[in-house]
Amino acid sequence: MSDDRAGDEKWARLSRREAFRCPYYRISHDRYRLPDGSVGDYCYVDTPGATMVIAEADDGRLAVIRQHRYLFARPSLEFPGGGIVAGQSALQSAQRELEEEAGYRAERWTRLASVAPYKGISNELTELFVARQLTAVDNAPEPTEEFEQLLLTPAELFEAIDAGELWDGQTIAALALYQRRHGG
Repeated sequence: MSDDRAGDEKWARLSRREAFRCPYYRISHDRYRLPDGSVGDYCYVDTPGATMVIAEADDGRLAVIRQHRYLFARPSLEFPGGGIVAGQSALQSAQRELEEEAGYRAERWTRLASVAPYKGISNELTELFVARQLTAVDNAPEPTEEFEQLLLTPAELFEAIDAGELWDGQTIAALALYQRRHGG
């Protein structure tokens, strides 16, 4: 879990307490002091970060998955991605997620950007990658994951946003950055 507060003189951390932990994140409770001397509390989701992959097939279509999202009780159309695992770099995690979820390996990897998907409630940064020169492999999802694997054009993905089928904020941000930088 990260501590990116170095050099933050506005909010001086006084203490940190772990309120809850699970295999994917923890809930942290910080006490802080503001420049005026007042003391406050900040509770947040503390994670080691995440990755998301825009995997581009030779014909320009992009690999996406459709999976059921428990908290919203409906399917979500998304680029493959997930949490960074301890001991793996962001790139290694992205490579694992692409294979596990979308069933591809890629020869060429390019870092696209970092985005903060929940900036008010989490310190998570999601590293976005573009993967090219794909080879299909057997995917091996985790027991709690079930995916429909699709290849869609960027235009089809924008249509899915308009239709309310693509509503994942990280995927929308990744698609916009991909479109801007790669003309996809």
